[in-house]
Amino acid sequence: MPTTLETYAGEAPHLVAASLPEGADALVLVQAVRKRGGRAVFVARDDTRARTFRDAVRFYAPDIPVLHLPAWDCLPYDRVSPSRGLAAQRAGALHDLLVVPTDLPLIIVTTVAAVTQKVPPREALRGSGFSAKVGQEVDRKQLETYLSKNGYARAGTVIEAGDFAVRGGVVDCFPPGADQPLRLDFFGDELESIRSFDVETQLSDKKLTEVKLAPVSEVFLNAESISAFRKNYIAAFGGGVSRDPVYAGVSDGIRMQGVEHYLPLFYEQTETVFDYAGPDALYAFDGLADEARIERWDLVLDFYESRRLVVEQRDSGSGDPSKARGVYRPLPTEALYLSPEGFEAETQALKTRAHTPFLPEESATVLNFEGRRGRSFSAERKTQGANVFESVVEHIGALKTDGRVVLLASWTDGSSERLGSVLSDHGLDVPLLKRSAKILELAPGTVHRVILPVEEGFDFGELSIISEQDVLGDRLVNRQRKRRAKNFIAEASALQPNDLVVHIDHGLGRFTGLITLDIGNAPHDCLEIHYAGDAKLFLPVENIELLSRYGSAPETVMLDKLGGVAWQSRKAKAKQRLRDMADGLIKIAAKRMLRTAEPIDPPAGSYEEFCARFPFAETDDQLNAIADVIGDLESGRPMDRLICGDVGFGKTEVALRAAFLVAMSGKQVAIVAPTTILARQHFKVFSERFRGWPVNVRQLSRLVTGKQAAQTKEQLANGRCEIVVGTHAVLAKSVNFSDIGLMIIDEEQRFGVKHKERLKEFRADVHVLTLTATPIPRTLQMALSGIRDLSIIATPPVDRLAVRTYVSPFDEVSI
Repeated sequence: MPTTLETYAGEAPHLVAASLPEGADALVLVQAVRKRGGRAVFVARDDTRARTFRDAVRFYAPDIPVLHLPAWDCLPYDRVSPSRGLAAQRAGALHDLLVVPTDLPLIIVTTVAAVTQKVPPREALRGSGFSAKVGQEVDRKQLETYLSKNGYARAGTVIEAGDFAVRGGVVDCFPPGADQPLRLDFFGDELESIRSFDVETQLSDKKLTEVKLAPVSEVFLNAESISAFRKNYIAAFGGGVSRDPVYAGVSDGIRMQGVEHYLPLFYEQTETVFDYAGPDALYAFDGLADEARIERWDLVLDFYESRRLVVEQRDSGSGDPSKARGVYRPLPTEALYLSPEGFEAETQALKTRAHTPFLPEESATVLNFEGRRGRSFSAERKTQGANVFESVVEHIGALKTDGRVVLLASWTDGSSERLGSVLSDHGLDVPLLKRSAKILELAPGTVHRVILPVEEGFDFGELSIISEQDVLGDRLVNRQRKRRAKNFIAEASALQPNDLVVHIDHGLGRFTGLITLDIGNAPHDCLEIHYAGDAKLFLPVENIELLSRYGSAPETVMLDKLGGVAWQSRKAKAKQRLRDMADGLIKIAAKRMLRTAEPIDPPAGSYEEFCARFPFAETDDQLNAIADVIGDLESGRPMDRLICGDVGFGKTEVALRAAFLVAMSGKQVAIVAPTTILARQHFKVFSERFRGWPVNVRQLSRLVTGKQAAQTKEQLANGRCEIVVGTHAVLAKSVNFSDIGLMIIDEEQRFGVKHKERLKEFRADVHVLTLTATPIPRTLQMALSGIRDLSIIATPPVDRLAVRTYVSPFDEVSI
């Protein structure tokens, strides 16, 4: 049986079920595309697998374009449409499949849910693009019509793909597949300039010479498609449908919420992703694709039956009339999705297109390229006293001796740097290798660190990949980092009419809109701001930095009088209060600066090993908070820092690293929680992370026996217990510490007055770290005013989904 890559790429079949370790399959597909050219399609089991496969392909072959075709992010037969950004990405990918030549190398990454979902016919999308160059005459009304008919949504400010906004001679739009939205500036009907701009600040960025737009929806609302919808809707559901909200809305040219679930009615026929990819494409299926496809079909049937039963009850009059409001009629499953029989027919057609028989019939869709999973170091991680990093260094040495190319794969730059630092402490220096098209042409016997998203390592040919998960255990990563928006008014487009604004010299006014004034025989854009007594202020747009937002409800405020003294008086009083507060702060800060504490430095090597046990990739905010805490510990004065962040955002990891530094310096650490459940949770986490280190972790709460509590108190007094985790019992007068260096307080606002007074005693001489998700106003004010240092962790954890809010008719099935 032929199993070599040479044979595989030479007489390439059209259907491959990948049976390789995850990560190796991406390498195989890249090599095949390089050898045979043309298109290749990888069908993943879900979006997460598709994302990691896409990233792996981009690592192995940054010179080969990768097209991602996702499925809708809504349930089958839902009342809500897919999100605009995802719908734009999907429609843009289908459009690209029509315009990119089929003989060019291209890898399409999609999912089972996406390929089993029917799509518009190719003729509907062919020629649906729009392009224009700088200096070209463009009818703006025609451009607006194109955007509206092709799924773009008019918005006040362009934020996500599929948005567009029109302000005078400026048209902002966010085309699918673009990293940033575009700003088209017109002079009359001449396209004067094209610039990309930042979503957060709305500030223009780099200049472009041409704009290319593609549809952002698979449903087009033009006269032809609306007519087809009306005819097909009546044919599918019979007469008496004029009161159906979807039918009535589409008939009026309105893009109704959830209209995509009636996609087949807008066209004479539908097609599949296989039709768009073309007959000569090479197909590779994820190892669990069949199971995912069966599960998906069962889900589609379940939702269809739920919809059908409600419609039958309404039509027969047997159901509760009060629950039948807003019922909408579902299309048959085969109209929207590929049935198991339909999918089998598609794949059988692909098999018959193979040039020659490639493998015996019984295994015609499975190829084994002799890739195998790499070495896992789970045994060393579980063995008490074993050093996993020494085993890694020894294993890498053996691979180098065999003349293999070794890659240490990490998910992020930070984790790769940390892994390299730990290995360097064990005598192995591993350089970081940046992504390039020649990544697979490395010299034998070399070792490199790379940023490559693989969960498990593998051996393939002369290549050995060791993943950080092999070394450190299960890990989760947040790969979608976004910059935090700056809290200022960057452009007039960030304001809406009737917004309240504060002018630094004139006080509180109401923004009413933009107005063009003739100044010196030249037009000038100004912001019109109304004040008390119908006074108006026209502020040139270039002076917009003089404005800031006003946060209170607009119904309960009184506007300032333009030119009056009330605003100046309020400013003067506020400045005096600030001076008084500053005077108090200076005294408090002076007292703290006079106190001294022994500087605590991170121990070389061991600290990186402790950090490596963290099973996530640190977020930017987490890294900043950790750096702040380390800086406080090294400063030589007592720390009093508040770590503020939502539940699950990683505050405990900050506390763990601070506790490690203090405990390894020979001092004691106390972790105080307001409830026994929280104390038990912290004790479990701390015990697990400090296992294998010369640190004794004890628990002190009502959950432990009297004998255990007495032993803990004794060990705290004689210094044999380095870390104690407990409730307010830790603050009892009977608890004496030998040499306490750090007090970690979780949710301080939930402690009583007596316990808070006891905590104040500790603040005089030891480091104090406070963790909270909901600080009380006094604590927050102290942090914001500088009495206590503040670190905020605002980055969401891995896979936290954004909340989607939409208005829908009453729907029993959705509820």
